[in-house]
Amino acid sequence: MATNAATNAAGRKPETQLALVRRARKMNRILAETYPDAHCELDFRNPLELLVATILSAQCTDKRVNMVTPTLFAKYPTVEDYAAADREEMEEIIRSTGFFRAKTNSIIGMAQAVCDRYGGEVPAKLKDLVTLPGVGRKTANVVLGNAFGVPGLTVDTHFQRLVRRFGWTEETDPVKIEQVVAELLPKREWTIFSHRVIWHGRRICHARRPACGVCPLAALCPSYGTGPTGEAEAKKLVRSGPFS
Repeated sequence: MATNAATNAAGRKPETQLALVRRARKMNRILAETYPDAHCELDFRNPLELLVATILSAQCTDKRVNMVTPTLFAKYPTVEDYAAADREEMEEIIRSTGFFRAKTNSIIGMAQAVCDRYGGEVPAKLKDLVTLPGVGRKTANVVLGNAFGVPGLTVDTHFQRLVRRFGWTEETDPVKIEQVVAELLPKREWTIFSHRVIWHGRRICHARRPACGVCPLAALCPSYGTGPTGEAEAKKLVRSGPFS
């Protein structure tokens, strides 16, 4: 059975798996009340657009990606258009997202693979998506959860940091983190929980100075006190989207 950080936290009694499950689900309910509008902040209209946008989001903010994709989506409306794209033209469009040469390679390679292997349709299975250039489990779960309605956990940097801070796990490997969290929450909650955690990480539970003094999870979080606990000081740290 997976271990959790709360088990070994100084000054805290060992937490049983059952107690952890109960605490995790209560934290999820509080996040649901705090962020009732949580959703994927990448703009898209179909699975292909979300797949492309998610590839672009690596080491880049959703806000920046959303500034680039209207032009990109208009120029390449189909997967065949991406597969046959002029590399230099695509690089110029996506340049501001960073790592634009690698991302161009991934997008063109992904599109060619979708055309060659899947009849031009973005596959709706994890085992197929992760075979595409530039697509790992995180990207695949984003597409599955938000374009196909297939539950998945999006283990990005915010997600990893927060579930460790919550004391749910000490794991650092994204796949192992995904497995641990999958044991704690109902499968139907996986996609929306990912959004709630990402929203919380962007708005309140920051990497350097979390706004602990106004955090709705404070009473359940073993990391309370990592950031300012005074309400006035903590309020100054709260951010709102869209994120630059």
